[in-house]
Amino acid sequence: MPILWGRPNSSNVMKVMWLCTELGLAHERRDAGGAFGLTAEPAFRAMNPNSLVPVWQEDDGWALWESNTILRHLAATRPGGAALYPADARRRAAIERWMDWQLAHLAAPMTTIFFTHVRIPEAERDWPATEAARVRAAGLWQMVERQLEGRDFLEGDFSLADIALGIFAHRWFALPIERPDLPNLRAWYDRLRQRPGYAPVLAPMT
Repeated sequence: MPILWGRPNSSNVMKVMWLCTELGLAHERRDAGGAFGLTAEPAFRAMNPNSLVPVWQEDDGWALWESNTILRHLAATRPGGAALYPADARRRAAIERWMDWQLAHLAAPMTTIFFTHVRIPEAERDWPATEAARVRAAGLWQMVERQLEGRDFLEGDFSLADIALGIFAHRWFALPIERPDLPNLRAWYDRLRQRPGYAPVLAPMT
């Protein structure tokens, strides 16, 4: 059985867990990273020299790292994946641009906000940096708000793009922060909450 290495409260691990649920993909998840350690050990570094989670390990031992790459691989190789990652070059590129945008732009400010409210002790929190990140994230979510005008999901049908961004939308709405009124974004998030992969992966945690 394939192994997903990574702790369940990692946003990047959540992406893969969500997709596995959507596809009904049986696998074993093994805790790694954060309080669980393991990532600095030689056996783990042989799978991922970055010493980060997630890592997807196939039955034959072949290992793949980088969460969005894992999403693409699983959608391209497992039954049902084509519905979330179509073969048509333009449709696929439209989905991938949002996945790349999540990594290049959205992840940094959202990580700052999340760490401040959840991971960093209160006495050590940098509130000016967090406010700057919140303002930056709000502007980015406004881009998503415009993209969702007249659409149920980012590129029409539910896709890998919605999973990649949906993890961060969950945190955006769950954390105790000021948020602009973005009705399209909120409606999209509410639709994501109805997906089969949402409840087991995201509902129990921020």
